[in-house]
Amino acid sequence: MGELADDRALLGRTSTAERVADILRTRIADGYFRPGERLSEEAIGGALGVSRNTLREAFRLLTHERLLVHELNRGVFVRVLAVEDVEDIYRTRRLVECAVVRGLGEPPYLLGGLEAAVGAGEQASEDGIWTGVATANIHFHRELVALAGSSRTDELMRGVVAELRLAFHVVGDPRRLHQPYLVRNRVLLESLRSGDRDGSERLLAAYLDDSREQLVEVYARRVAQP
Repeated sequence: MGELADDRALLGRTSTAERVADILRTRIADGYFRPGERLSEEAIGGALGVSRNTLREAFRLLTHERLLVHELNRGVFVRVLAVEDVEDIYRTRRLVECAVVRGLGEPPYLLGGLEAAVGAGEQASEDGIWTGVATANIHFHRELVALAGSSRTDELMRGVVAELRLAFHVVGDPRRLHQPYLVRNRVLLESLRSGDRDGSERLLAAYLDDSREQLVEVYARRVAQP
């Protein structure tokens, strides 16, 4: 837990359950805590320097977000998604992301965040840093949703992406999962830049359908393994 102890400074002077939850959420998203792993109250509380009650409240918040699961008499574990969960996440993504593009209004659109995410993914690919490609791809979709200018939609997408990363960690092959979408991110960006809102929505819908099919196929095989 030495690395986690470095996060203690993020708590500041007012150590709250929400801030602890933010740290743990980030660590889960980064794969520091893996799906199926039991979270030790003693080790995590000691590393972060927080009370057991504060930590338990943070666990409760993350359980509500479906990132953790409490098992009676066993403890708290990072959630392992069912295949049906992955499919439902993609249904939600399709509803939200396509609706954002559909509701953009008249061009030009503010695409700086998308451009930065595409560039970061392409650079990470050139450097062979496939976890960086995965992170850039996630940023691309969060920036896409941010075009709606809605804090509520941003919050919804944050939760969806956090759950989705649980599936990515189980599959554990970021190059296979994300490399095919580098070019598609660029194509979607250029479509939005041209102001073709309807065409962009069609591209995005096909993109998400293909991504869902690919991930579900691989994920189902992995979770079926003993």
